[in-house]
Amino acid sequence: MSNTDLYPRYIKPLLLEALKDSPVVLIHGPRQCGKTTLARTVGTPKKYEYISFDDDVMTKAAKEDPIGFVKGLSKRVILDEVQKVPHIFSTLKKEVDSNRVPGRFILTGSANILRMPKLSDSLAGRMQILRLHPLSQGELEHHKSRFLDTLFKGAFKTKKMELSLNKLINRIVTGGYPEVFKRPSERRRINWYQNYVKTLIQRDILDISKIRSVDILPRLLALSATQTSQLVNFANLASAFQVSRPTVFDYIALFEQMFFLEKLPPWYSSRFRRLIKTPKLHLCDTGLTCALLGVNAASLKKNRPLLGQLLETFVFQELRRQASYHKQNHAFFHYRNKKGTEVDIVIERGHLVAGVEVKSSATVNLADFKGLRMLKQAVGKHFACGVILYNGETSVGFGNGFFAVPLNVLWI
Repeated sequence: MSNTDLYPRYIKPLLLEALKDSPVVLIHGPRQCGKTTLARTVGTPKKYEYISFDDDVMTKAAKEDPIGFVKGLSKRVILDEVQKVPHIFSTLKKEVDSNRVPGRFILTGSANILRMPKLSDSLAGRMQILRLHPLSQGELEHHKSRFLDTLFKGAFKTKKMELSLNKLINRIVTGGYPEVFKRPSERRRINWYQNYVKTLIQRDILDISKIRSVDILPRLLALSATQTSQLVNFANLASAFQVSRPTVFDYIALFEQMFFLEKLPPWYSSRFRRLIKTPKLHLCDTGLTCALLGVNAASLKKNRPLLGQLLETFVFQELRRQASYHKQNHAFFHYRNKKGTEVDIVIERGHLVAGVEVKSSATVNLADFKGLRMLKQAVGKHFACGVILYNGETSVGFGNGFFAVPLNVLWI
Protein backbone atom coordinates (compact mmCIF):
# COMPACT_ATOMS: atom_id res chain seq x y z
CA MET A 1 0.00 0.00 0.00
CA SER A 2 1.44 3.41 -0.95
CA ASN A 3 1.57 6.31 1.47
CA THR A 4 -1.16 8.14 -0.45
CA ASP A 5 -3.51 5.17 0.04
CA LEU A 6 -3.40 5.84 3.78
CA TYR A 7 -5.50 8.96 3.41
CA PRO A 8 -9.05 9.29 2.07
CA ARG A 9 -9.56 11.57 -0.92
CA TYR A 10 -12.95 13.15 -0.45
CA ILE A 11 -13.19 14.16 -4.10
CA LYS A 12 -13.50 10.46 -5.04
CA PRO A 13 -17.36 10.42 -5.00
CA LEU A 14 -17.37 13.36 -7.44
CA LEU A 15 -15.01 11.43 -9.73
CA LEU A 16 -17.23 8.34 -9.65
CA GLU A 17 -20.29 10.50 -10.33
CA ALA A 18 -18.60 12.19 -13.31
CA LEU A 19 -17.59 8.86 -14.85
CA LYS A 20 -21.26 7.87 -15.05
CA ASP A 21 -22.16 10.60 -17.54
CA SER A 22 -18.98 12.20 -18.94
CA PRO A 23 -16.93 10.54 -21.71
CA VAL A 24 -13.77 12.26 -20.45
CA VAL A 25 -12.88 13.17 -16.87
CA LEU A 26 -9.75 15.21 -16.21
CA ILE A 27 -8.14 15.31 -12.77
CA HIS A 28 -5.67 18.18 -12.69
CA GLY A 29 -3.54 19.64 -9.93
CA PRO A 30 0.11 19.96 -8.92
CA ARG A 31 2.51 17.09 -9.35
CA GLN A 32 2.74 14.69 -6.42
CA CYS A 33 -0.65 15.69 -4.97
CA GLY A 34 -2.12 12.21 -5.55
CA LYS A 35 -3.77 12.41 -9.00
CA THR A 36 -2.34 9.15 -10.33
CA THR A 37 -3.13 7.26 -7.12
CA LEU A 38 -6.73 8.50 -7.20
CA ALA A 39 -7.16 7.67 -10.90
CA ARG A 40 -5.76 4.17 -10.48
CA THR A 41 -7.70 3.54 -7.26
CA VAL A 42 -10.90 4.19 -9.20
CA GLY A 43 -9.80 2.80 -12.56
CA THR A 44 -7.99 -0.43 -11.72
CA PRO A 45 -11.07 -2.28 -10.34
CA LYS A 46 -12.92 -1.25 -13.51
CA LYS A 47 -10.15 -2.68 -15.74
CA TYR A 48 -8.85 0.65 -17.04
CA GLU A 49 -5.59 0.44 -18.99
CA TYR A 50 -2.94 2.77 -17.57
CA ILE A 51 -0.60 4.82 -19.77
CA SER A 52 1.80 7.48 -18.50
CA PHE A 53 3.25 10.20 -20.70
CA ASP A 54 6.18 10.43 -18.33
CA ASP A 55 7.26 7.45 -20.47
CA ASP A 56 9.21 9.02 -23.35
CA VAL A 57 8.32 6.19 -25.74
CA MET A 58 4.60 6.69 -25.13
CA THR A 59 4.97 10.45 -25.52
CA LYS A 60 6.79 10.14 -28.83
CA ALA A 61 4.23 7.66 -30.16
CA ALA A 62 1.32 9.93 -29.25
CA LYS A 63 3.01 12.97 -30.80
CA GLU A 64 4.04 11.21 -34.02
CA ASP A 65 0.69 9.54 -34.72
CA PRO A 66 -2.03 10.79 -32.34
CA ILE A 67 -4.85 9.26 -34.43
CA GLY A 68 -3.26 5.82 -34.55
CA PHE A 69 -2.29 6.06 -30.89
CA VAL A 70 -5.84 6.80 -29.74
CA LYS A 71 -7.35 4.17 -32.07
CA GLY A 72 -5.09 1.56 -30.46
CA LEU A 73 -6.22 2.30 -26.90
CA SER A 74 -8.29 -0.07 -24.82
CA LYS A 75 -12.02 0.37 -24.24
CA ARG A 76 -11.28 2.30 -21.04
CA VAL A 77 -7.99 4.02 -20.33
CA ILE A 78 -6.18 6.32 -17.89
CA LEU A 79 -3.87 8.78 -19.65
CA ASP A 80 -1.45 10.25 -17.11
CA GLU A 81 0.23 13.68 -17.52
CA VAL A 82 -1.62 14.66 -20.68
CA GLN A 83 -0.15 18.19 -20.71
CA LYS A 84 2.91 16.58 -22.30
CA VAL A 85 0.92 15.69 -25.45
CA PRO A 86 -1.45 18.64 -26.07
CA HIS A 87 -2.19 17.57 -29.65
CA ILE A 88 -3.98 14.49 -28.38
CA PHE A 89 -6.97 16.53 -27.20
CA SER A 90 -8.36 17.14 -30.70
CA THR A 91 -7.92 13.43 -31.47
CA LEU A 92 -9.74 12.48 -28.27
CA LYS A 93 -12.58 14.77 -29.34
CA LYS A 94 -12.99 12.87 -32.61
CA GLU A 95 -12.86 9.53 -30.81
CA VAL A 96 -15.46 10.61 -28.26
CA ASP A 97 -17.76 11.96 -30.98
CA SER A 98 -17.61 8.65 -32.82
CA ASN A 99 -18.26 6.59 -29.69
CA ARG A 100 -19.77 8.65 -26.88
CA VAL A 101 -19.47 6.23 -23.96
CA PRO A 102 -19.50 7.62 -20.38
CA GLY A 103 -16.27 7.10 -18.45
CA ARG A 104 -14.19 6.20 -21.50
CA PHE A 105 -11.13 8.28 -20.56
CA ILE A 106 -9.65 9.37 -17.23
CA LEU A 107 -6.99 12.00 -17.82
CA THR A 108 -4.58 13.52 -15.33
CA GLY A 109 -2.60 16.70 -15.81
CA SER A 110 -0.06 18.69 -13.83
CA ALA A 111 -0.78 21.90 -15.71
CA ASN A 112 -4.00 23.88 -15.49
CA ILE A 113 -5.95 22.94 -18.59
CA LEU A 114 -8.26 25.92 -18.10
CA ARG A 115 -5.27 28.13 -18.88
CA MET A 116 -4.88 26.37 -22.23
CA PRO A 117 -8.14 27.54 -23.86
CA LYS A 118 -7.64 25.71 -27.16
CA LEU A 119 -7.23 22.42 -25.32
CA SER A 120 -10.12 22.79 -22.88
CA ASP A 121 -12.40 24.13 -25.62
CA SER A 122 -11.68 21.13 -27.86
CA LEU A 123 -13.45 18.86 -25.35
CA ALA A 124 -16.16 21.31 -24.29
CA GLY A 125 -19.34 19.44 -23.38
CA ARG A 126 -17.46 16.16 -23.35
CA MET A 127 -15.11 16.58 -20.40
CA GLN A 128 -15.65 17.03 -16.66
CA ILE A 129 -12.73 18.76 -14.91
CA LEU A 130 -11.90 18.06 -11.27
CA ARG A 131 -9.22 19.93 -9.31
CA LEU A 132 -7.20 17.84 -6.88
CA HIS A 133 -5.24 19.68 -4.20
CA PRO A 134 -2.64 18.36 -1.77
CA LEU A 135 -4.19 16.70 1.28
CA SER A 136 -6.58 18.77 3.37
CA GLN A 137 -6.28 18.72 7.14
CA GLY A 138 -9.57 16.80 7.23
CA GLU A 139 -8.15 14.12 4.93
CA LEU A 140 -5.06 13.89 7.12
CA GLU A 141 -7.31 13.46 10.16
CA HIS A 142 -9.72 11.09 8.35
CA HIS A 143 -12.54 13.47 9.17
CA LYS A 144 -14.69 15.25 6.58
CA SER A 145 -15.14 18.76 7.91
CA ARG A 146 -18.54 20.48 7.86
CA PHE A 147 -17.00 23.92 8.28
CA LEU A 148 -18.32 25.41 5.02
CA ASP A 149 -21.86 24.24 5.72
CA THR A 150 -21.71 25.59 9.28
CA LEU A 151 -20.34 28.88 7.93
CA PHE A 152 -23.17 29.40 5.46
CA LYS A 153 -25.76 28.42 8.05
CA GLY A 154 -24.18 30.75 10.63
CA ALA A 155 -24.49 27.88 13.10
CA PHE A 156 -21.29 27.94 15.17
CA LYS A 157 -21.98 26.92 18.76
CA THR A 158 -20.41 28.34 21.89
CA LYS A 159 -17.86 25.85 23.19
CA LYS A 160 -14.28 25.52 24.35
CA MET A 161 -11.62 23.32 22.77
CA GLU A 162 -7.89 22.81 23.06
CA LEU A 163 -5.66 24.43 20.47
CA SER A 164 -1.88 23.95 20.43
CA LEU A 165 0.11 26.68 18.67
CA ASN A 166 3.08 24.32 18.24
CA LYS A 167 0.90 21.71 16.52
CA LEU A 168 -0.66 24.38 14.31
CA ILE A 169 2.77 25.64 13.25
CA ASN A 170 3.84 22.06 12.47
CA ARG A 171 0.80 21.69 10.22
CA ILE A 172 1.74 24.90 8.40
CA VAL A 173 5.38 23.90 7.92
CA THR A 174 4.56 20.33 6.83
CA GLY A 175 1.94 21.20 4.21
CA GLY A 176 -0.22 18.63 2.48
CA TYR A 177 1.79 16.79 -0.18
CA PRO A 178 1.45 13.04 0.49
CA GLU A 179 5.16 12.36 -0.13
CA VAL A 180 6.35 14.54 2.76
CA PHE A 181 4.66 12.26 5.26
CA LYS A 182 7.13 9.54 4.32
CA ARG A 183 9.92 11.78 5.65
CA PRO A 184 10.27 11.46 9.44
CA SER A 185 12.33 14.61 9.99
CA GLU A 186 11.61 18.26 9.25
CA ARG A 187 14.95 18.59 7.47
CA ARG A 188 14.09 15.76 5.08
CA ARG A 189 10.67 17.24 4.36
CA ILE A 190 12.19 20.62 3.50
CA ASN A 191 14.72 18.85 1.28
CA TRP A 192 11.88 17.09 -0.56
CA TYR A 193 10.12 20.39 -1.27
CA GLN A 194 13.33 22.01 -2.52
CA ASN A 195 14.00 19.14 -4.92
CA TYR A 196 10.34 19.19 -5.98
CA VAL A 197 10.58 22.84 -7.06
CA LYS A 198 13.90 22.30 -8.81
CA THR A 199 12.60 19.31 -10.77
CA LEU A 200 9.39 21.00 -11.88
CA ILE A 201 11.12 24.15 -13.05
CA GLN A 202 13.83 22.26 -14.93
CA ARG A 203 11.47 19.70 -16.47
CA ASP A 204 7.73 20.41 -16.46
CA ILE A 205 7.81 24.14 -17.16
CA LEU A 206 9.91 23.50 -20.25
CA ASP A 207 7.27 21.02 -21.44
CA ILE A 208 4.55 23.69 -21.59
CA SER A 209 6.56 26.86 -22.23
CA LYS A 210 9.30 28.12 -24.50
CA ILE A 211 10.65 30.36 -21.76
CA ARG A 212 14.36 31.14 -22.07
CA SER A 213 15.30 32.70 -18.73
CA VAL A 214 14.78 29.56 -16.67
CA ASP A 215 17.43 30.72 -14.19
CA ILE A 216 15.14 33.54 -13.00
CA LEU A 217 12.25 31.24 -12.12
CA PRO A 218 13.49 29.68 -8.84
CA ARG A 219 14.40 33.12 -7.47
CA LEU A 220 11.15 34.67 -8.66
CA LEU A 221 9.14 31.87 -7.05
CA ALA A 222 11.03 32.35 -3.77
CA LEU A 223 10.38 36.10 -3.90
CA SER A 224 6.72 35.42 -4.67
CA ALA A 225 6.60 33.30 -1.51
CA THR A 226 7.42 36.42 0.53
CA GLN A 227 4.23 37.99 -0.87
CA THR A 228 1.89 35.14 0.01
CA SER A 229 -1.42 36.47 1.40
CA GLN A 230 -0.41 39.99 0.28
CA LEU A 231 -1.65 42.21 -2.54
CA VAL A 232 0.45 41.19 -5.52
CA ASN A 233 3.03 43.82 -6.47
CA PHE A 234 4.32 43.15 -9.98
CA ALA A 235 6.49 46.29 -9.94
CA ASN A 236 8.48 45.08 -6.93
CA LEU A 237 8.87 41.62 -8.41
CA ALA A 238 10.05 43.06 -11.73
CA SER A 239 12.55 45.50 -10.20
CA ALA A 240 14.22 42.72 -8.23
CA PHE A 241 15.25 41.06 -11.50
CA GLN A 242 15.48 44.10 -13.76
CA VAL A 243 12.87 42.74 -16.14
CA SER A 244 9.66 44.32 -17.38
CA ARG A 245 6.37 44.07 -15.54
CA PRO A 246 4.73 42.24 -18.51
CA THR A 247 7.52 39.65 -18.33
CA VAL A 248 6.96 39.08 -14.61
CA PHE A 249 3.22 38.95 -15.23
CA ASP A 250 3.80 36.17 -17.77
CA TYR A 251 6.08 34.27 -15.38
CA ILE A 252 3.52 34.49 -12.56
CA ALA A 253 0.87 33.23 -14.99
CA LEU A 254 3.17 30.30 -15.74
CA PHE A 255 3.47 29.55 -12.01
CA GLU A 256 -0.32 29.63 -11.81
CA GLN A 257 -0.57 27.21 -14.70
CA MET A 258 1.76 24.83 -12.85
CA PHE A 259 -0.28 25.17 -9.60
CA PHE A 260 2.58 26.78 -7.68
CA LEU A 261 0.42 29.74 -6.72
CA GLU A 262 -2.86 31.48 -7.44
CA LYS A 263 -4.19 35.01 -7.52
CA LEU A 264 -7.23 35.65 -5.31
CA PRO A 265 -9.44 38.22 -7.07
CA PRO A 266 -11.03 41.16 -5.24
CA TRP A 267 -14.70 41.12 -4.30
CA TYR A 268 -16.50 44.36 -4.95
CA SER A 269 -19.96 45.86 -4.91
CA SER A 270 -21.43 48.80 -6.80
CA ARG A 271 -22.49 50.14 -3.40
CA PHE A 272 -18.85 50.66 -2.43
CA ARG A 273 -16.82 52.29 -5.17
CA ARG A 274 -13.56 52.98 -3.29
CA LEU A 275 -12.32 49.41 -3.27
CA ILE A 276 -8.90 47.98 -4.04
CA LYS A 277 -9.11 45.91 -7.22
CA THR A 278 -5.67 44.30 -6.93
CA PRO A 279 -5.61 40.51 -6.44
CA LYS A 280 -3.91 38.83 -3.53
CA LEU A 281 -1.21 36.22 -4.06
CA HIS A 282 -1.37 32.85 -2.32
CA LEU A 283 1.15 30.04 -2.68
CA CYS A 284 -0.50 26.66 -3.27
CA ASP A 285 0.81 25.00 -0.09
CA THR A 286 2.36 26.33 3.10
CA GLY A 287 4.86 23.48 3.37
CA LEU A 288 6.19 24.42 -0.06
CA THR A 289 6.15 28.10 0.93
CA CYS A 290 8.17 27.48 4.10
CA ALA A 291 10.77 25.51 2.13
CA LEU A 292 11.06 28.36 -0.40
CA LEU A 293 11.49 30.87 2.45
CA GLY A 294 13.95 28.66 4.33
CA VAL A 295 11.94 28.63 7.56
CA ASN A 296 11.23 25.74 9.91
CA ALA A 297 8.82 25.41 12.81
CA ALA A 298 11.18 26.99 15.35
CA SER A 299 12.03 30.05 13.24
CA LEU A 300 8.41 30.53 12.16
CA LYS A 301 7.25 30.62 15.78
CA LYS A 302 9.64 33.52 16.42
CA ASN A 303 8.58 35.47 13.32
CA ARG A 304 5.05 36.62 14.11
CA PRO A 305 4.50 38.75 10.96
CA LEU A 306 5.46 35.83 8.71
CA LEU A 307 3.38 33.47 10.83
CA GLY A 308 0.39 35.74 10.21
CA GLN A 309 0.96 35.64 6.45
CA LEU A 310 1.39 31.89 6.31
CA LEU A 311 -1.58 31.30 8.60
CA GLU A 312 -3.84 33.21 6.22
CA THR A 313 -2.56 31.17 3.25
CA PHE A 314 -2.97 27.98 5.29
CA VAL A 315 -6.62 28.81 6.04
CA PHE A 316 -7.32 29.90 2.45
CA GLN A 317 -5.87 26.71 1.00
CA GLU A 318 -7.71 24.53 3.55
CA LEU A 319 -11.00 26.18 2.54
CA ARG A 320 -10.16 25.75 -1.16
CA ARG A 321 -9.44 22.06 -0.57
CA GLN A 322 -12.69 21.53 1.32
CA ALA A 323 -14.60 23.38 -1.40
CA SER A 324 -13.06 21.19 -4.12
CA TYR A 325 -14.89 18.11 -2.84
CA HIS A 326 -18.09 19.85 -1.76
CA LYS A 327 -21.14 19.23 -3.95
CA GLN A 328 -21.97 22.94 -4.09
CA ASN A 329 -19.83 25.46 -5.95
CA HIS A 330 -17.89 28.06 -3.99
CA ALA A 331 -16.13 31.15 -5.38
CA PHE A 332 -13.31 32.82 -3.43
CA PHE A 333 -12.33 36.50 -3.21
CA HIS A 334 -10.78 39.03 -0.85
CA TYR A 335 -12.18 42.42 0.17
CA ARG A 336 -10.23 45.61 0.86
CA ASN A 337 -11.04 49.29 0.60
CA LYS A 338 -8.63 52.18 0.09
CA LYS A 339 -8.59 52.91 3.83
CA GLY A 340 -7.19 49.46 4.51
CA THR A 341 -10.35 47.87 5.92
CA GLU A 342 -10.39 44.30 4.69
CA VAL A 343 -11.75 40.78 4.87
CA ASP A 344 -9.12 38.14 4.18
CA ILE A 345 -11.41 35.65 2.45
CA VAL A 346 -14.85 36.25 0.94
CA ILE A 347 -16.76 33.16 -0.20
CA GLU A 348 -19.80 33.07 -2.45
CA ARG A 349 -22.16 30.08 -2.50
CA GLY A 350 -25.04 30.73 -4.85
CA HIS A 351 -26.61 34.03 -3.76
CA LEU A 352 -25.08 33.85 -0.27
CA VAL A 353 -21.84 35.54 0.83
CA ALA A 354 -19.70 34.74 3.87
CA GLY A 355 -16.53 36.35 5.18
CA VAL A 356 -13.54 34.84 6.98
CA GLU A 357 -10.87 36.84 8.83
CA VAL A 358 -7.69 35.12 10.06
CA LYS A 359 -5.85 36.23 13.21
CA SER A 360 -2.71 34.72 14.72
CA SER A 361 -3.47 36.30 18.11
CA ALA A 362 -5.23 34.51 20.97
CA THR A 363 -7.82 37.25 21.59
CA VAL A 364 -10.64 38.84 19.59
CA ASN A 365 -12.55 42.04 20.29
CA LEU A 366 -15.46 43.85 18.66
CA ALA A 367 -13.19 46.16 16.66
CA ASP A 368 -11.73 43.14 14.83
CA PHE A 369 -15.10 42.70 13.05
CA LYS A 370 -14.90 46.06 11.27
CA GLY A 371 -14.21 44.57 7.85
CA LEU A 372 -16.84 41.85 8.27
CA ARG A 373 -19.44 44.45 9.30
CA MET A 374 -18.65 46.49 6.20
CA LEU A 375 -19.00 43.36 4.07
CA LYS A 376 -22.37 42.66 5.65
CA GLN A 377 -23.46 46.21 4.86
CA ALA A 378 -22.48 45.71 1.22
CA VAL A 379 -24.15 42.31 0.89
CA GLY A 380 -27.34 43.05 2.80
CA LYS A 381 -29.83 40.19 3.05
CA HIS A 382 -27.48 37.84 1.20
CA PHE A 383 -24.91 37.93 4.01
CA ALA A 384 -24.67 34.45 5.57
CA CYS A 385 -22.06 34.80 8.29
CA GLY A 386 -18.81 36.48 9.31
CA VAL A 387 -16.12 34.53 11.18
CA ILE A 388 -12.79 35.37 12.73
CA LEU A 389 -10.59 32.28 12.92
CA TYR A 390 -8.10 32.91 15.70
CA ASN A 391 -5.46 31.27 17.87
CA GLY A 392 -7.77 30.84 20.85
CA GLU A 393 -9.73 28.03 22.45
CA THR A 394 -13.28 29.41 22.71
CA SER A 395 -15.92 29.47 19.98
CA VAL A 396 -18.32 32.32 20.74
CA GLY A 397 -20.89 34.47 19.00
CA PHE A 398 -20.58 38.27 18.75
CA GLY A 399 -24.19 38.82 17.63
CA ASN A 400 -25.72 39.65 14.23
CA GLY A 401 -24.16 36.65 12.45
CA PHE A 402 -20.59 37.20 13.67
CA PHE A 403 -18.45 34.60 15.43
CA ALA A 404 -14.95 34.11 16.81
CA VAL A 405 -13.89 30.52 16.20
CA PRO A 406 -10.67 28.61 17.05
CA LEU A 407 -8.59 27.74 14.01
CA ASN A 408 -8.84 23.99 14.49
CA VAL A 409 -12.61 24.13 13.98
CA LEU A 410 -11.63 24.15 10.30
CA TRP A 411 -10.95 20.41 10.36
CA ILE A 412 -12.54 18.91 13.50
